[in-house]
Amino acid sequence: MSEQGDAREEDALIEEVAGAFRPTDPRHLAALPAWHDLSPAGREEAFERSQVLRAMEAALDPEGYSSTVRAILRRIEDA
Repeated sequence: MSEQGDAREEDALIEEVAGAFRPTDPRHLAALPAWHDLSPAGREEAFERSQVLRAMEAALDPEGYSSTVRAILRRIEDA
């Protein structure tokens, strides 16, 4: 694969990891397989992007909650 193709693949993995979606099976940890496919620099970038995304989500929420907080609250309420 070309260097450009590798960069696109890495960026797609970063976007997947930085996003808010996590598997919800209570029998497994909520780690995405894409995390393990990222380079160390890609993991750092995914972490930084996720912080920005969660801050943006919280800024748009009337109560200042990110999607992560909302998901946790739903799980607590359903328990």
